[in-house]
Amino acid sequence: MKSTNVPGILKLGVTLTIYATVACVGLAFVYSATKTVIEQRSQTDLESALKELFPEADGFGSLDGAIQSPDPSVSFGAQYEVRQGSSVIGAAITATGSSYGGPATILIGVDTGGRISGIKIMEISDTPGLGANASSPAYFVDKATGVTFYGQFAGKSMNDPFEVKGDVIAITAATISSRSITQIVKAAGTAGKAWLETSRGGAK
Repeated sequence: MKSTNVPGILKLGVTLTIYATVACVGLAFVYSATKTVIEQRSQTDLESALKELFPEADGFGSLDGAIQSPDPSVSFGAQYEVRQGSSVIGAAITATGSSYGGPATILIGVDTGGRISGIKIMEISDTPGLGANASSPAYFVDKATGVTFYGQFAGKSMNDPFEVKGDVIAITAATISSRSITQIVKAAGTAGKAWLETSRGGAK
């Protein structure tokens, strides 16, 4: 009958435990560093997008959830009061809703005239070459005028119907994506306009 080498087994167990602990600590450091980089990059992208929607603005103040979504299928994230000097010139809202390939997150700007100043699709996982064309600067819903899918929302009044295949041109073979994004934009635009009316005496 063979004897069991208990000290050897214990030594192996201790060694494996040490290796596992070191690996976990290393992964934690990598995750922490990566998370910080991702957060910094996301913040930089957001600041850049805000300036794209409101190039004349010189200040963006957080509204800390003051604007509520009128659509239960659309959730709001970061939202901002947009300023030029001492004047409020609009509101910007990050809104997320379901699209064909999963959640889509969009930054929507609304000016005090009750119009969309522009939108920036921050995240979308819809099918490449179809729904993903929503964020493509090289895909035109109107080739004659060079209008992109996202670009057609700039200047739209919140009094418009926001109907795909009506006043909104759909992405070819991606009606679901087109409707989802339009729904998100409409919800954020409606809420932003209402906030500007009630809180700043803006759009009518």
